[in-house]
Amino acid sequence: MKPVTFRAGCGREWSLPSAEADLAYTDQAFPECPTCEHRVEPEGGPPFCTLRPVGTAHPFAALAGLDLPE
Repeated sequence: MKPVTFRAGCGREWSLPSAEADLAYTDQAFPECPTCEHRVEPEGGPPFCTLRPVGTAHPFAALAGLDLPE
């Protein structure tokens, strides 16, 4: 499997072999992790940051172009 470079919301990057569309970073080892705006705190689970492959659009990017009637 070919390495993929994943990027966190803070801009840090990790390269590792993966076929996943995104990964969850649960270590939260950096000083800014507790206050990061990309941190997700699910009920009943550990906080995490979503790592996305570099160069891919945010999963909700398509919604930005929606023109909803009033």
